[in-house]
Amino acid sequence: MMEKNITSDICYIGVDDPEQDLFESQYHTPDGMCYNSYVILDEQVAVMDTSDSRTLEAWKQNLSQALAGRQPDYLIVHHLEPDHASGIAEVAALYPQMKIVCSAKAKQMMPQYFEDSTFTVPEGSSESSLKGSPEDTRILTVKEGDTLSLGRHTLRFIMAPMVHWPEVMVTYDEADRVLFSADGFGKFGVYAADADDWACEARRYYFNICGKYGQPVSTLLKKAAALDIQTVCPLHGPVLAGEKLAEAVRLYTIWSAYDVETEGVFIAHASIHGNTAAAAGQLAEILREQGCPKVAVSDLCRDDLGEAIEDAFRYGRMVCMASSYDAGVFPPMYDFLHHLEIKAYQRRRVGLVENGSWAPSAAKTMRPMLEGMKQVEIVEPVVTLRGRMKEADLANLRALAAAIMA
Repeated sequence: MMEKNITSDICYIGVDDPEQDLFESQYHTPDGMCYNSYVILDEQVAVMDTSDSRTLEAWKQNLSQALAGRQPDYLIVHHLEPDHASGIAEVAALYPQMKIVCSAKAKQMMPQYFEDSTFTVPEGSSESSLKGSPEDTRILTVKEGDTLSLGRHTLRFIMAPMVHWPEVMVTYDEADRVLFSADGFGKFGVYAADADDWACEARRYYFNICGKYGQPVSTLLKKAAALDIQTVCPLHGPVLAGEKLAEAVRLYTIWSAYDVETEGVFIAHASIHGNTAAAAGQLAEILREQGCPKVAVSDLCRDDLGEAIEDAFRYGRMVCMASSYDAGVFPPMYDFLHHLEIKAYQRRRVGLVENGSWAPSAAKTMRPMLEGMKQVEIVEPVVTLRGRMKEADLANLRALAAAIMA
């Protein structure tokens, strides 16, 4: 049982899934994952989201224990992604008097996931609201600034489209000054894993899940800044308060603006036989000798791609080093750059090193991919290696190191 009091009236009923090793079928989660849900116990009862299908039975047990025989009046749906919303139809059937509160876009999307007539929007019908018609009140749609009184607690709804789906909203509890932040401020891992080192897995989560949507995240942060928020309850990761919350907001402000978090250089390399990898190690040493405050290196063939994407955004400078392959670039580098494209990589300085025995071609593939990204500057010189790095190549690597740090 994961029941935990957040405040005197707000109870955590989320579920850990330590066996979940691949989130969204692509992100490695060696520490598992948690699916957060909460209950507000007042004159009326509100359940805040459900859970993933993998953990739904455990979540229902947590919900039942927290309710202690009471009937929920509302289910607040912040985000329809299946890892948070798989239980909507089931809990709606368990509690037929319970109303479902969501954004208009969420109501429109529900028939994509649930076939029950409760979730079917009749063609040509208007969306209901908290002030809507009595004949269509099982699903209540809310808009920016709408409120719902539970008794002592008043919930204020704030729209957050494209953080990171179009139907997302967040909820502010005016009584306990709690923000239920949907996927915002989430992280990989089970509920209590590395709670003191929130930034590490939160950074990887942010740039891989929300990285493309910096502007919508920034817009939500501005809305949140106008509220007196003491606690943030996300859908993944630990509840944040005090200094941890202040640090999380500081980092989210940097990340959503695509600003540089850490001064230094990130070297990403993709090497077939190890020669390009050896050159990457040499370049890292040169950068340290030249006073670079931080050098991070990733082997794109072996290291976690999500971590490489995280570091590309974390640092203001990057060097991509890759073998040539089939008149192009070695596929692990191509895959990495493609991911940066779709995550809106921008406002960075990038150096290029290619390796090719008879027809070096990696740079001619990497350059246009990077130049197609917003405000990405290619630093000269572009260094060409032929096979194993030689003493004569060191001067070119030193020149690149000096240029990338300039």
